[in-house]
Amino acid sequence: MTRITAIEAIDVRYPTSRMLDGSDAMNPDPDYSAAVAVLHTNDDGLRGHGLTFTIGRGNELCVAAINALAPLVIGTTLEELTSDMAGLSRRLLGDSQIRWVGPEKGVVHLAAAAVINAVWDLWGKHAGKPVWQLVADLEPEALLATLDLRHITDAITPGEALDLLKDRARGKAQRRARLEREGYPAYTTSAGWLGYPDDKILRLTGEARSAGWNAIKIKVGRSLDDDLRRCALIRDALGADGRLMVDANQVWEVDQAIEWIRALSQFDLWWVEEPVHPDDILGHRRIIEAVDSVRIATGEHCANRVMFKQFLMADAIDVVQADGCRLAGLSEAMAVLLLAAKYNRPVCPHAGGVGLCEIAQHISMIDYLCFSATWEERMAEHAAHLHEHFVDPIRIEKGRYLAPHVPGISLEMKPASIAAHRYPNGAVWAQ
Repeated sequence: MTRITAIEAIDVRYPTSRMLDGSDAMNPDPDYSAAVAVLHTNDDGLRGHGLTFTIGRGNELCVAAINALAPLVIGTTLEELTSDMAGLSRRLLGDSQIRWVGPEKGVVHLAAAAVINAVWDLWGKHAGKPVWQLVADLEPEALLATLDLRHITDAITPGEALDLLKDRARGKAQRRARLEREGYPAYTTSAGWLGYPDDKILRLTGEARSAGWNAIKIKVGRSLDDDLRRCALIRDALGADGRLMVDANQVWEVDQAIEWIRALSQFDLWWVEEPVHPDDILGHRRIIEAVDSVRIATGEHCANRVMFKQFLMADAIDVVQADGCRLAGLSEAMAVLLLAAKYNRPVCPHAGGVGLCEIAQHISMIDYLCFSATWEERMAEHAAHLHEHFVDPIRIEKGRYLAPHVPGISLEMKPASIAAHRYPNGAVWAQ
């Protein structure tokens, strides 16, 4: 049997602040970072790689939390873990001596994401399948067994969930063939970071259009006059048929958001993302009621499935932006896919960070094959940074994610990249 013998926790940081990559109204100078969890096993060469995403300072806290969770996994077998993935989530998130720093939110939740993603990676590698395919090959009953439905059964009962999964299993083979043939629809964020000057935004937008992108998101929220100018530039470069989204990254008050969105709505926005504090469910509801011609998207900072349940039941969200590292890994992300399918909301996973595109592609493909059974009104986010550091980086063609074929969840970083960017003593930081 494959047994977990050790968990290695690694602090990896990339100095993206130097070029203002990733800059937005809330975070002007992020250093994209990852708390990496590597599961070592008694099978020579077989390891599981997971991570959670941060933006610099504090990454060491997630590393410490991974080490705190390690005793709950070390010594177990892969077979024990994969036969009860819901139980693994409950074990990591409900430990009686760690729970006080939660429950199901904060640093421990992020660390659990890294560990759970590493287990999925190990499972995929052991089975010889990319994780999207591994999940798609599960029967509905087995897929449901991987999900922790605690605290969301008032929104969807286990019986309803199983009926939904059985219904969406119909046509799966045809959808998989289409996915392999066409790739999954995507949009790019790389053209519109808030720290970029206008000429760089226009150059990047032109390059994106030439490469086949028809949907672009830009950052807003610092100055309405600047946002009006930048949106006009991008809308003109995109053309009337292109999709334009904007992201305020939580900086507005509710009334301010309503005023700002009304001013920007002239540019035919496909959605406005994170207009206010990410926990403000009632505020999002007020905004949706006030600006019903513009979709409101949120979710990258939703800590758990319970928050998504409340957003959905309150009609306070139009586009679900689940994050496979903010939530407790792929397992909890799939519980959110289930909720979104029940409430008929499109899922467009958040992916603006190191490793997030790599896992977001799996989430979107699993949603298409197993939960929503459609990709209409759905796109996975793309950011063009840091993929060269991964063993199996994303592949993009004409604005679409091509289905990965390498076994695992695509989060394994190259050893040389880890060595160079390990904080604080890697070569990049030693300089």
